[in-house]
Amino acid sequence: MDLPVSSSFITGFGLCLGLIVAIGAQNAFVLRQGLRREHVLPIVVFCFIADALLITLGVAGMARLIAAHPMVATAFAAGGAAFLLAYGARAAARALRPGSMALPGSGAAAPLRHVILQLAGFTFLNPHTFLDTVVLVGSVGAQQAGALKWYFTAGAASASGLWFAGLGYGARLLAPLFQRPVAWRVLDGIVAAVMFLLAGLMAWQAFGA
Repeated sequence: MDLPVSSSFITGFGLCLGLIVAIGAQNAFVLRQGLRREHVLPIVVFCFIADALLITLGVAGMARLIAAHPMVATAFAAGGAAFLLAYGARAAARALRPGSMALPGSGAAAPLRHVILQLAGFTFLNPHTFLDTVVLVGSVGAQQAGALKWYFTAGAASASGLWFAGLGYGARLLAPLFQRPVAWRVLDGIVAAVMFLLAGLMAWQAFGA
């Protein structure tokens, strides 16, 4: 790569990585599935493709479209709040029932279809996902000159793929800790708190702003 190309790639990589390395609904779900070692590869591939698609749409101009139609963002926020509230309630129920803890390698794995549907909800019903990928990353990428915007897009998508692969497969390093049911109760309690907090923020964005 020459200097402008490598600079655009690195800019996209660094910006995307900085935005997605945070505790959020999607990351918490990927971490939990990684700890259970269930469908990790399809989950990582889905997250990578979804982020790459959203970033590409943002660079191609969807960020301007969303800014011009505020009701679209409101609808996403309302739907996302309801989805996260329901998932948070499920996580809280698991945390409060010691018998519901599923250790890695125990019990039947959830069907892949159900897992992907949940992941799609965390991805496409979360307005923060659109804010990060479409609006923030997409807006910066759209300012790159000519073909450099697509090197920027490649860098951003690469950061997403690297992060989710590391999160999904790296979670197994914590497996010894999560052989104890109490660790799962703590994790699900944290997940429930994060989901309820995000649901509250989204509801406020949809109806209180």
